[in-house]
Amino acid sequence: MLHHVEMYVSNLARTVAFWTPLMERLGYAADRWSGGMNYVKDGHAYLCFLQADEQHAAAGYHRKRVGLNHLAFTGNSRAHVDDIAKWAQEAGHTMLYEADYPYASGPGYYAMYCEDPDRIKVEVVAPNED
Repeated sequence: MLHHVEMYVSNLARTVAFWTPLMERLGYAADRWSGGMNYVKDGHAYLCFLQADEQHAAAGYHRKRVGLNHLAFTGNSRAHVDDIAKWAQEAGHTMLYEADYPYASGPGYYAMYCEDPDRIKVEVVAPNED
């Protein structure tokens, strides 16, 4: 089982402002510590964000380079995914594949996609409702 994922970000305050409301909607608790922010759900694997130093932050991030492409989370239902998509839109976050929402990845795959402040792609997918 995955223990944790740790990611450096260009601006921790901006990252926390994006990720905290998203993760709360997904049932994760925020756990601030001196070096960054963790998001934990039910004591299992957690996501950690840390501030990159200026030199490394300046290099930027792009999901099409070697490294992380995106983070995907499971929503509780299609309505839950819709609520998260609405929150992201209303908060002014960059939405991806909006014209094809909610089936941008194909028929039967109900998901929303957006970017965090560093342009890390975030996906929230609904469980199958068969």
